[in-house]
Amino acid sequence: MDPRLQRRVQRYGWDKAAAYYEQYWSRQLEPAQTLMLRLARLQPGERVLDVACGTGLVTFRAAEAVGPGGAVVGTDISDSMVTRLRESARERGAPNVTAKRMDAEDLRLPDARFDVALCALGLMYFPDPQKSVREMLRVLKPGGRLAVAVWGARSKCGWAEIFPIVDRRVESEVCPLFFQLGTGEALRLTLEAAGCTDVMSERISTTLRYESADDAVGAAFAGGPVALAYSRFGDQVRDAAHAEYLASIETFGKPDGRYDIPGEFIAAVARKSG
Repeated sequence: MDPRLQRRVQRYGWDKAAAYYEQYWSRQLEPAQTLMLRLARLQPGERVLDVACGTGLVTFRAAEAVGPGGAVVGTDISDSMVTRLRESARERGAPNVTAKRMDAEDLRLPDARFDVALCALGLMYFPDPQKSVREMLRVLKPGGRLAVAVWGARSKCGWAEIFPIVDRRVESEVCPLFFQLGTGEALRLTLEAAGCTDVMSERISTTLRYESADDAVGAAFAGGPVALAYSRFGDQVRDAAHAEYLASIETFGKPDGRYDIPGEFIAAVARKSG
């Protein structure tokens, strides 16, 4: 895919998803975020960059870890995500949190500015993951830490049929290699190829719990990466896509109506040389 097109799809797609993101994903993504933050080992007073920050699910946890003597800058390609993060920072009274809209592959930030760079479940969306990692390394101080998390292997993610289901109806152009970084040693190799040192990774299995079919459908279509394509569906197409998706996760349904969908995450931490 043309990288410029992919960036536009990401920007406008996450603008569409922003209103639903926390409703459908805050609890489900927490294990990956917790693992990444544990590996990052944030310390009071540190300056942190949170790339692909979304609405701030990681940003505010990082801000709490570094305390009032530290600072966290969240960046995202989506205007709506950044706006929501800014509003949340004002509401929470978090002066050590700022948010800026920018491309992860072109961080408009000074060299050697941060102690730690984080990227939770964003790296697999970037047209050139290595380039974005090099940008994060550029803005880190020598010896600074980089921690990332991505979805794991496709075969371990029970919701993965959402992509072909949507693509059969309208080309989503989300990311043709969405699960690539979660396969085998791909994440470690990507970080090392970008110039990271001392790479360590950890893989975890988890369960994405949704209390109803409506919640499972809302997360997959309205609150996630296919939101832009989904917005083009007419009512009949939506109904058919919903039915096909629910059929794909039928084995994860429970008698009380909830869905326990398996998932896998992999997180890694590395250092900038020096």
